Amino acid sequence: MPTDRADHLPELPCYLNGEIVPMREARISPFDRGFIFGDGVYEGISFYGRPGQAPQPYRFDQHMARLERSLGETRIANPHTREEWRQIALDLVAAYADAAGAVAQKDSKDWPQDWFYYFQVTRGVALRDHPMLEGLTPTVFATCLPMKTATAEQRAQGVACVTADDFRWQKAHIKSISLLGAVFARQISFEQGALETVMFRDGLLSEAAASNVWVVKNGTVMGPPKNNLVLEGIRYGAVEELCRQQGIAFELRPITRAEVLDADELMLSSATKEVLPITKLDGQPVGTGQPGPVYQKLYAAYQRDKDALFNA
Repeated sequence: MPTDRADHLPELPCYLNGEIVPMREARISPFDRGFIFGDGVYEGISFYGRPGQAPQPYRFDQHMARLERSLGETRIANPHTREEWRQIALDLVAAYADAAGAVAQKDSKDWPQDWFYYFQVTRGVALRDHPMLEGLTPTVFATCLPMKTATAEQRAQGVACVTADDFRWQKAHIKSISLLGAVFARQISFEQGALETVMFRDGLLSEAAASNVWVVKNGTVMGPPKNNLVLEGIRYGAVEELCRQQGIAFELRPITRAEVLDADELMLSSATKEVLPITKLDGQPVGTGQPGPVYQKLYAAYQRDKDALFNA
């Protein structure tokens, strides 16, 4: 008989194909194309909470728009409407809070208020064959865990990163569950005690293993252009909007390695990092070696943007 290897998972819920089930009991077919080919796409959404208030998703519609683009690129049928996706997420976040025994502590400052909601859609189950088979029922899986955010020390001092060539495929704009390239890229920084790997393709900045990268020079925030070589993080739109609010110049264009190394400030952005300063790159200080004024303005504006979820 097959051995159940899920006993080490926590006794917490996840979502699978229309049901909220314990993580230890969730099962998919080994013929699922996500398992065999990595044939699927995913999203990760930040849910922010406040004492006594239900967590709210950050930029939910933007996540849905990106999901729809990824599904369209991979020719996977979208199994749900936006409102159905929202309800699945809200139900699972609530179920996780209940299972974690957090409901009675919602007014406590120690209650985990922020959550990271991950979900993925695969093409479905079929005998192994490479073509994009039609008529399959997509597999939908989702999980929710407390948000692992940057520490106060990282925000005060910034983080160290290293550089590497971008060796991944040329359809980085698809948020694919085929993440072995990102795993290799992140391992480079992990083995050097750094937080992220900043990557370059043909001498131009692309992105980090699991983050977008921003360059600040002479008060202007710059990022790589939106194309097939970069995953357009949800913070692409957020950073542009926050820059506009703060009167900070913003530009998307090809950025050379030399410009990155000569930056006044460097920043990462992602769901869990929000915006985070890089103060050391390949062992050398970035700018003054301390988080800069543009980062400080954007981080403060980002917090106000989160607060607006509860002030509507």
